[in-house]
Amino acid sequence: MTRTRARDAAVRLICAQAATGQEPDGLVDDYFEPEHLASLAGEEGAITEMPDEKQLDYIKRVVRAAAERRAELDGYIRRYALGWRPERISRTAVAVLSCAMTEILYLGDGDVSPEVAINEAVELAKSFEEPETVSFINGVLGGFVRGELGGAQNVEQGAEQAGEAEAGAE
Repeated sequence: MTRTRARDAAVRLICAQAATGQEPDGLVDDYFEPEHLASLAGEEGAITEMPDEKQLDYIKRVVRAAAERRAELDGYIRRYALGWRPERISRTAVAVLSCAMTEILYLGDGDVSPEVAINEAVELAKSFEEPETVSFINGVLGGFVRGELGGAQNVEQGAEQAGEAEAGAE
């Protein structure tokens, strides 16, 4: 499983955790039970492969941090979602934003730059959302990085370049 597919799984699980309130580690473990993965075979876009230990750890850390920091992440989303009422933002868009913000703020391993997190979020959103929402996600994350990380410059341009570099590394 690539990091991109692990992000996809994390977004799906962040969305499920927010909807069910289930404990994050248990939710992830349940999802990756062999019987559950087998039941998803044939479903378009479903995550059906078992992640390796490193990717499973990444998924658990992202889902756990997003659940633990949900109120804070929701506050950032409200602050940077200029012109969008919270009820207009889909659960999936919130999960994509939460995943990227979690990578940027809380993983702390320096493994993912803000630019890569934004690029990956935008690319992932394209598989779930309409173009208007994809642009919204890009704008929220760009504003978030500029506002919270001390004025990072050229975030959107850097995201494109970083995404190309990460894609080549996988």
